[in-house]
Amino acid sequence: MKTYALQHFKTITTHKLLVMKYCFRMGLYRQGLTHDLSKYSPTEFLQGARYWQGNRSPNNAEREATGLSLSWLHHKGRNKHHFEYWTDYDIQSETVIRGVPMPRKYVAEMIADRISASRVYLGDKYTDSAPLEYYNKGKEKLWFVHDQVKAQLELLLGMLAEKGEDETIKYIREVFLKEGSKK
Repeated sequence: MKTYALQHFKTITTHKLLVMKYCFRMGLYRQGLTHDLSKYSPTEFLQGARYWQGNRSPNNAEREATGLSLSWLHHKGRNKHHFEYWTDYDIQSETVIRGVPMPRKYVAEMIADRISASRVYLGDKYTDSAPLEYYNKGKEKLWFVHDQVKAQLELLLGMLAEKGEDETIKYIREVFLKEGSKK
C-alpha cells in the first residue's frame, strides 16, 4: 500500500497551525502550542500517512480497512480537546461508560479544532456553518457526551454559523472562558 507521508505531514501541520492561530486569539497559548502533537508520534503518523486521502480524516479510512483505528485510540487518550477523552465508568452501574463535564478551555480548543479541520478538508468550500453541519450529521452517535458539553458545543457552533468567526472567538475569549473560571 502506498503511503503519503509528505501529504499527511502537510495536512496535519496546516491543521495544527490553524488551531494554534485560533487558540492564540482565544488566549489559550499553551494549548495552541501543544495542540495535536501526538499526531507526529509514530503510532499516529504512520497510520495517518498510510490512510491519507486529503479530503477527510485518515482515521475513517483506517477503520474501514481494518475495523478500528489504532491511530484514533492513541490520539483520543492524549488530547483533552476531544470529548472521547472525557468519559468514565458510571459509578452506579460500573459497566456503562458516560461522559463527564469538560473544562471550558478544552471545549474552546475543540471549537478551534473543528473550525480548522473543516477549513483544511473543505478548502474553498468552507463556510462558518460547516463545523455545525458536520457536528449535526453525527450528533445522534454522541450518546456518551455529557449534556453540558453538548449544550456548550451547540451554543458555540451555532454562534459561529450565525454570527461568524470573529464574534464567536471574541465571545469565547471574553465571556465563555471567563465564566468558566468563576466556578
